[in-house]
Amino acid sequence: MNRRTLVLASASAAIVIFAGGAALYSGNSTEPTPAPAPVAVSGNDTLVRMHSPVMGPVSAPVTIVEFFDPSCEACRAFYPIVKQMMAQTGSDVRLVLRYTAFHEGSDDAVRILEAARKQNRFQPVLEAILDQQPVWADHGKPDLEKAWQIAASAGLDIEQGRKDAASTSVDKVLAQDMADVKANNVKQTPTFFVNGKPLTEFSPQGLLNLVKAEIDASKTGS
Repeated sequence: MNRRTLVLASASAAIVIFAGGAALYSGNSTEPTPAPAPVAVSGNDTLVRMHSPVMGPVSAPVTIVEFFDPSCEACRAFYPIVKQMMAQTGSDVRLVLRYTAFHEGSDDAVRILEAARKQNRFQPVLEAILDQQPVWADHGKPDLEKAWQIAASAGLDIEQGRKDAASTSVDKVLAQDMADVKANNVKQTPTFFVNGKPLTEFSPQGLLNLVKAEIDASKTGS
């Protein structure tokens, strides 16, 4: 992840802006649910799929689509920033996560997340996996058994989870998301789209600016 240094350097300041000192991975929020239908964003139906995890109100006027890799350091840095941004914008913003398994072992980490979603434990497992990313996501030699144990500490039933992770339904989710990664020319993670518009100013502040612009546009009808 070539943008890791940029993100980590700006993350602390951004968290102060968004959170006023709120702790990482804290706060109450609802468990993500699949969208009720494949919602096209600005005419692009490859950005959101029926199976895509959604955090925030499904009917929110502003949709952030994040192509993310659970092994990506920059994705880990952005997560609490996006979460706090959503908390501050109330019902105006929803987050759609798309799996982008670029690093070695990330496809297996995605399987853990999908197994957690089947047990309604997606968000706590996601946050544990990200929080403990340095423990298991050693690039070139990931320790997926540690990732499973981290997921278990967040409430995942491992025995059932391993069965669900190996299911054909998860195979299809991975295949579809990676096809959409190619369709949207996603080359690195995280990559953001806001109401179908790509984030070109890659920074926490740039994302906030684009989200605010889309919120304002939704309220004025422009």
